[in-house]
Amino acid sequence: MNSIQEKITRLKNNIEQVIFGKGETIDLAVTCLLAKGHLLIEDVPGVGKTSLAHCLASSLHLEFKRIQFTNDLLPADITGVSIYDQQEKTFHFKQGPLFANIVLADEINRSTPRTQSALLEAMNEKQVSVDNNTHNLEDPFMVIATQNLIESQGTYPLPESQLDRFMFYISMGYPSPDDERRLLQEQSTRPNPASIETVLEKDEVLELQAKVNSVRIEPVLTDYILNIITATRENSNFSLGVSPRGGLIFQQALRARALVCGRDYCTPDDVKHLAIPVLCHRVIPQSHNLSRRFADTASLISQILEQVSVPV
Repeated sequence: MNSIQEKITRLKNNIEQVIFGKGETIDLAVTCLLAKGHLLIEDVPGVGKTSLAHCLASSLHLEFKRIQFTNDLLPADITGVSIYDQQEKTFHFKQGPLFANIVLADEINRSTPRTQSALLEAMNEKQVSVDNNTHNLEDPFMVIATQNLIESQGTYPLPESQLDRFMFYISMGYPSPDDERRLLQEQSTRPNPASIETVLEKDEVLELQAKVNSVRIEPVLTDYILNIITATRENSNFSLGVSPRGGLIFQQALRARALVCGRDYCTPDDVKHLAIPVLCHRVIPQSHNLSRRFADTASLISQILEQVSVPV
C-alpha cells in the first residue's frame, strides 16, 4: 500500500506545481482517473479548468488530445473518417482525436447534440463505431470535459444521457487571495501545464486502476449507498432520481477515493464526501431552473445525507 500511496502523492504534488490551492479538486480528478471515470468541470472562464486537464495528462506518459468544441464541429471530426485510397481501391479509416488515452473536450456544450452524441459510445463502452466497423479504444481512456457557467449564448445543454456518463461533476472556484497572489508572483516561473514533468508511466496507471477493484465495501455500506439512491427516487423535490448506472459509478468512485486516501476499505465518510459530485448531475429537480440546476440538486442531496441514517 505504501508504494501505491507514494505514486498517487507524486502525481498530486506534480499537478499542484501549476494548480495552486485546489488540493480537493485535484484529489477528485485523480480519483476519477483511477476509477476509470470521466470528468465534467463547469465554472466561470479563466479559473484553470483546461490547465487542470493539461496537468493531469502531462503528468502521465499517455497520449493526450484536445478537441475544441464549436457549433460547426461534426461527429466525424471527433471519431474519424474513412478515406478512399485510389491506388489500393479501398477505404482506410483515419482515426480522429477521440483515439487517445486522455481526451479534453473543451467547452463541450458549444457543439450540437448530434456532435456531443459522438462521445456516448466511447465513454460507455470504450469503442467507436464508424461505417459498420467497431474500433476499440486503448486503456486507460478518460474524457475530461469543460463548460463555462455563465456563457449561455450559442450553447446546447448536455442531455441527461450524456451527463449520466460523467462520473464527477465539479467546479474549480476562484483561488483564495493568498493562492492568487502566489499565482501572480510566480507567473514567469510557474511550469507550463502542457509540459510539466511526467511522473507515472502507462503501466503504473493501469496497475493503480486494477487495485481499485480490490478495495472492500462492506454490506452495511452498500445498504447505505442504496438508501441514498432510493431517497433521490422517492423525494418529491426530484422529477428524476439516480439511475442504477449511477449507483454502480458511485460505488466505483468510493473504491477509488479510498485508494487515494491510502486505504483498502471504504467508509461512510467516503460516501458523504463524494455524494454531491457523483449524484448532483444525475437527478433533475422539479423546479427546473437550468442556470441553478446543479446548485439546487447539490442542496437537496445534502438534505438527503442528513436524513439517511449513517451506519456505525
